[in-house]
Amino acid sequence: DMLPHDLSGGGDVLERVTGCARRALASYGSHPESAVRLLNVSENATYLVEDPDAGRSILRVHRLGYHTPAPLASELAWMDALRADAGVRTPRVLPATDGARIVTVTDEVTGDERCCVRFEFVDGSEPSDESAAHFAELGGITARMHRHAREWTRPGWFTRFRWDYDAAFGTRARWGRWQDGIGVGPAEREVLGRLDRTLRDRLAAFGTGPERFGLVHADTRLANLLVSEAGEVSVIGFDDCGFSWFLCDVGTSVSFCEHQRQVPRLIDAWLSGYRRAGSLSAQDEAEIWTFVLFRRLLLVAWIGSHQAADIARELGAGY
Repeated sequence: DMLPHDLSGGGDVLERVTGCARRALASYGSHPESAVRLLNVSENATYLVEDPDAGRSILRVHRLGYHTPAPLASELAWMDALRADAGVRTPRVLPATDGARIVTVTDEVTGDERCCVRFEFVDGSEPSDESAAHFAELGGITARMHRHAREWTRPGWFTRFRWDYDAAFGTRARWGRWQDGIGVGPAEREVLGRLDRTLRDRLAAFGTGPERFGLVHADTRLANLLVSEAGEVSVIGFDDCGFSWFLCDVGTSVSFCEHQRQVPRLIDAWLSGYRRAGSLSAQDEAEIWTFVLFRRLLLVAWIGSHQAADIARELGAGY
């Protein structure tokens, strides 16, 4: 039931999802001639909406079976709190005409209900290069998010999933089994199996105390930063946020390029930025590469289970 799986079967599903996006706009009182254009497909389908009256906005149509309304409301609550309390720029949620922040639309063919969220359009673009300066900025923003997560009193109804070892690599791994990844044959299974066991043991020894484990963005890549012409940086892509090791956010910073030569230099830059707004113990810093490889193995599984996503198709077995 995952949207990327459906899309790999043909364009008819995407056409229906786009129909859901158009119908959702009625709940926002949008102009009937608003243009809707697909920007990308990953966990969800994200659309640019151009309304002759209200201008640009972003509409996210959620895939099936990943989030229910309560976790979605929790994600939006943290985004609000980061913007209000920690000075982290996040897109504002645009409510429907009845005040709802999450709109549900029924697929006219299957009867499935998809959740939709509309955000303000944030001006800016993804950093164009993987420079040390950009990674230092990312590290500093991440430290502010971590500090906020430690200090924030969450609403009693707040609920998000966990990204622990079982969720990543257990029998019901959230993104599927790495063993089913593209290009994973017997030789790869042997090597990656050793990695899996090493990760399990190191993470168990590291522990999940509150100083190490809490609410994280879980996808802090440069692709989820928008930098305006004035230099203002906004953070997007909170769909995977949940409870995990804070160090998972350093692993996600080098997503898809963990094997490249510049990674140690970029990690050093990330740390320099992080230290300006937060602190890591020597034990934490010694464990950074565990979390780089945690993310790497998790993405092997993700590519295998999200073959309709652009980056999964691009990387494939080579990853």
